Amino acid sequence: MSPKPTLCIAILTMNEERRIAQCIQSAHFADQIVVVDSGSKDGTVALAQSLGAQVHSHTDWQGFAEQRNRLIAHCSADYIFFLDADEQIPAELATEIQAAVQSQAQLTWEVLWNQVAYGKPLTLMKTTGGVQRMFPMANLLRFEGLVHEKAILKNPQTPVRKFKHRLWHYSRETVYGSLQKLAQYAQLGAAKRAEKGKRGGVLRGFASALNSFIQLYFFRRGFLCGAEGFLFCFFIALECFFRYAMLHYDRNTLNETAKRS
Repeated sequence: MSPKPTLCIAILTMNEERRIAQCIQSAHFADQIVVVDSGSKDGTVALAQSLGAQVHSHTDWQGFAEQRNRLIAHCSADYIFFLDADEQIPAELATEIQAAVQSQAQLTWEVLWNQVAYGKPLTLMKTTGGVQRMFPMANLLRFEGLVHEKAILKNPQTPVRKFKHRLWHYSRETVYGSLQKLAQYAQLGAAKRAEKGKRGGVLRGFASALNSFIQLYFFRRGFLCGAEGFLFCFFIALECFFRYAMLHYDRNTLNETAKRS
């Protein structure tokens, strides 16, 4: 009989003491839990260590892709599942992940989100596309990209399967936190487009923001989720607007951002 396949759950952190305990507790079914911390100033590292995670600090920030590559380097299991610190794995998804590992299938697995914004689950919204989160270690080479990083596989033709159950994603707890995330992701998204030589501007930003808001609020049914649904859709639209505004007005700064990342 072949040895029982093992699973590593890999988590990136940076000042996540509000959520890291729930995140790690939801991952306790894994054989290995690895945390790569980017220089937290709060209690994130101590909390993660107290819950049994293997914590490694890498404070020389070089972008999300490089931090995920460091997670890969610390993984000693057969499969790796990437979990963000503001996410939780419900019991139904945990069972599904374990079954996928035991099958020893050589696939890539996608997962969908149940968004929680400003204290309210937005379960009436249609989810956006899935994100690739679980891979056989033997097939995963590295990640590339400034933001929304992409997995580079030994076999690029690896079939993709989607988990039926969803992750809980606590991405927007406060308006202030949403503003901070808006600035970070708008800058990274603009830097990514600057590298490709794309143009920005206010009109392009407005068109992108309007299209995003219409898609999320109306076609993906954000309007069914009350004020919290409106705020969620509005902040994503704002990110689209400022991404193109930065691309035009902050281009020199973006070039430096791209070099650092």
